[in-house]
Amino acid sequence: MAAQINPSILSADFARLADEAEAVKGADWLHVDVMDNHFVPNLTLGVPIVESLSRATDIPLDCHLMIEDPDRWAPQYVEAGAGSVTFHAEAAAAPVRLAREIRAKGARASMALKPATPIEPYEDLLPELDMLLIMTVEPGFGGQAFLDIMLPKIRRTRELISKHGLQMWLQVDGGVSAETIERCAEAGADVFVAGSAVYGTEDPAAAVRGLRAQAGRVAAGAARACGH
Repeated sequence: MAAQINPSILSADFARLADEAEAVKGADWLHVDVMDNHFVPNLTLGVPIVESLSRATDIPLDCHLMIEDPDRWAPQYVEAGAGSVTFHAEAAAAPVRLAREIRAKGARASMALKPATPIEPYEDLLPELDMLLIMTVEPGFGGQAFLDIMLPKIRRTRELISKHGLQMWLQVDGGVSAETIERCAEAGADVFVAGSAVYGTEDPAAAVRGLRAQAGRVAAGAARACGH
């Protein structure tokens, strides 16, 4: 699958979200970090902002719910206009039921894992998901340094996806930049959340194109190595 770049509005100017969405025109998705000051020690935005943002941009919204009780709240983000909704494995009471409900409402269902959460106990759940998110920093704050120790976990996850013959996406979030994206792509990720590496530049749209090209070159090289 072609590499996808999802700029994170956590690094954008919250007073100008519509303009900030326009600034990354050409991005595959707009990543929306929802934090509740309970599951993570930070508070960002909620359903009303997602609803407004969905009306203000044609870029589909990728909502990452770093919140308690996603079983209750996640479906509301689909109704607010999100095209993909990610809940945390550590917070969901009934992840299979929740994933099915998200899909039934018309969005892509995704599950996220914190750095210390292994993928192996969730292997049987993978067919219920459209995407799996491997956190490459501790969730809760933007601008953190990339955790290289997550690369083996990304590889194991890609191996499990391939083992089951699934077409699901593998997303990474945290510290993704021009310096780290190729390592993530080599490990098997194909969807990349980038915050300051996009919004911290003078030309965010160009940054998106540059990151996509970097990841794409790695994917192309891997395909050639496999003889595809």
